Amino acid sequence: MIFFKMPRLAIGRRTASLPIVQGGMGVGISLSGLAAAVARRGGVGVIAANGIGMIEPDYYADGRAANIRAMRSELRKAREKSSGLIGVNIMVAANDFQQLLDVCIEEKADALFMGAGLPIKNIPVARIRAAGIAVVPIVSSGRAADLIFKYWAKAYADVPDAVVVEGPLAGGHLGFRAEKLQDADQQLEVLVPQVIAALAPFAAAFRRKIPVIAAGGIYDGADILRFLKLGAQGVQMATRFVATDECDADRRFKEAYVACRPGDIGIIKSPVGLPGRAIRNPFLENAAAGVRNVKRCAWRCLEQCDIRHADYCISVALDNARQGLLDQGFAFCGANAHRVDKIVPVAELLDSLKQEYESAFVQSLVTLKDDSIQAIERKFAGLRHDYAQARQHLLCLRREAEKAWETRRESLREDYERALRLAEKFKAEYDVALKKLNDLKVRFPEKLAELQAIARRFPAEPLPIPAR
Repeated sequence: MIFFKMPRLAIGRRTASLPIVQGGMGVGISLSGLAAAVARRGGVGVIAANGIGMIEPDYYADGRAANIRAMRSELRKAREKSSGLIGVNIMVAANDFQQLLDVCIEEKADALFMGAGLPIKNIPVARIRAAGIAVVPIVSSGRAADLIFKYWAKAYADVPDAVVVEGPLAGGHLGFRAEKLQDADQQLEVLVPQVIAALAPFAAAFRRKIPVIAAGGIYDGADILRFLKLGAQGVQMATRFVATDECDADRRFKEAYVACRPGDIGIIKSPVGLPGRAIRNPFLENAAAGVRNVKRCAWRCLEQCDIRHADYCISVALDNARQGLLDQGFAFCGANAHRVDKIVPVAELLDSLKQEYESAFVQSLVTLKDDSIQAIERKFAGLRHDYAQARQHLLCLRREAEKAWETRRESLREDYERALRLAEKFKAEYDVALKKLNDLKVRFPEKLAELQAIARRFPAEPLPIPAR
């Protein structure tokens, strides 16, 4: 078993063998074909609900009904093709959000990815839970995540199962003001830890894991590893899955990704009032120049989009691009679309992502080893410096001790000589006294016994005087 394999991703009751969510791409870019191919290989395949009815022949007659029919059909097709995890990306802002949500509940999609608005009010949580469906809001800030979870906790006594945090390098409509896209504090590397921190209290309160899925600009296996190290449990990737055989768009749409260069990718102002990242082409250049390319609105799919003031219908433009008619539409894309150099099968793409991840993991271990060795060397150098200082201090103490001992030894020598002089003085006095005693013995024999008693009170031998 390779210990550095990609980890699994658990969302609600289901677990994907790869921590990769294929991003939902409307209009009609990620349908059952792409979603099922990703799910078969262990990722989370996602069908985009936005404008899904445009693949139906009667969309312009009844867009709402076409969307509902196509949503149900694509979910069933995906189920027939794969037993893996199939999710649906639904725009909260869409006018048929509730009807599409009902279809997903009835068809028991594995997960609902809800973006383009806050999924808070009128969410049929009890029905969603009964169907065993996971709910995954798409946010662009920790504040938005906190707002959604607080509302759910209060209104539904429940919280969503995971969160996708989408950074400013994503394709399509972006949850940032155009002038904020380059701000350092808005980058995905900053947003992921913020969202993780915002969700921590709810994970504790509801005693469940709430994975954070990083999205926007993630291109290869090294990127996946980088964001997993930041604390994310998975990543969402969309741009890479466009250039696959199974992507549901026309091949000409995919080839636009392969052909684009960094300078071809830019930020546009969408008719819905949001900035979006797309591949520039004559259609968009004409729109920017004020050329109106709009005939009619099929139906009011978005409340904030007013066809009377729009240069084009974005749903029609995206559907034209899906069909390969790029002179009548355009392709949304992520910031790294210019790195795509070929169209490959989903299986090959996922295999390459796994290999890149494993290579990056091994390289991170090598880097960690090198960093550890450098850290040890720095520590050793510090210890060597500390040892040198300690040794110098000990030498100083030794010199001071030797100096102090010399001073003390001289003092002891002087004390010794004074004591010696006193001893010699006492010896001389003793000798005199002993001589007098012996003289008295001779002169006064009758006092001999008494004198002997006195003599016994003194040593028989002279006091020992040490030599110099």
